[in-house]
Amino acid sequence: MKLNNTLTEYGSISKIFHWLSAAVLVIQIPLGFYLVDMDFSEKRLTIESIHVTLGLAIFYLTIFRLLYKTFNPTPALHNSIFPGQKIIAKLNHIFLYVAILTITISGALKKLYNGEELDMFFFNFEIKDNFELAEIFYEIHIISNYTLIILITLHIFAVIVHKVLFKENLLKRIL
Repeated sequence: MKLNNTLTEYGSISKIFHWLSAAVLVIQIPLGFYLVDMDFSEKRLTIESIHVTLGLAIFYLTIFRLLYKTFNPTPALHNSIFPGQKIIAKLNHIFLYVAILTITISGALKKLYNGEELDMFFFNFEIKDNFELAEIFYEIHIISNYTLIILITLHIFAVIVHKVLFKENLLKRIL
């Protein structure tokens, strides 16, 4: 198995980025929904701290993934795929990255504008509170999360459709 991507297959580094991102999101998304209904308590603060830490981890992971992607070719899709599918696949990937980054940035800004300190792993950050802006960033955070769920669903659905209708095992490329 190759470390880097080639024009025909994903390398180990891309596969690790993909599945690590998926694993963190499988934890992070339900954790966020769980937090919404919790009353203020020590347990909520602990779970929120985990949620923030995972959110920052996925943010940095996504940044590193995008940097890595810049210097590595993305394997080409099969010629049997029509151009519209290639455009949809590309757009879905772009929107997945945008949604993940938007979720993290809006969540961080919501926390900061609520007057809370944010530990960014490398440094702590704090700004003057503004509860109106905190509420706006919270709404952006929520909308971005639902958008991400839709995009992930579309991503998985495309893999299933390719397997069932086109007899192409796209999952094999990233395993």
